[in-house]
Amino acid sequence: MKKHALPKKPLKAGVESLAQAFNGLKNAEQIYAFLIDLCTPAELEALADRWQVVEPLTKGKPYRQIHDDTGVSVTTIGRVARCLELGTGGYQMALKGGRRGAGA
Repeated sequence: MKKHALPKKPLKAGVESLAQAFNGLKNAEQIYAFLIDLCTPAELEALADRWQVVEPLTKGKPYRQIHDDTGVSVTTIGRVARCLELGTGGYQMALKGGRRGAGA
C-alpha cells in the first residue's frame, strides 16, 4: 500500500520549521500556549478531534462506537484510521510519547 508522500518543497520547509518550533518547547503548558496562538478555534477543534480518536482506533473499536463516545464524525475517524494504516507513523510515535509522559 502507498504511504503518504511528504509535502512538496515550500510546504515541507514550513512543516519542518514548525516541527522545530514544537521541539524547542519544554513542556505541555508551553505547547498549549503555542497551539492557542497558532491555530484558530476551528483548527484546534479539528486537531483535538483527530487526536482523541487515535487510541480507540488502535484498540480496534468500531467507528460507530468511537463516534457515539466522542461525537467525532465517522468521516474524520476514517481519515485518522487511514493515516494510522498508511501514514508516516506520527500518530503512533505521539501515542507512545504521551503514554510515557503520563506515567511520569
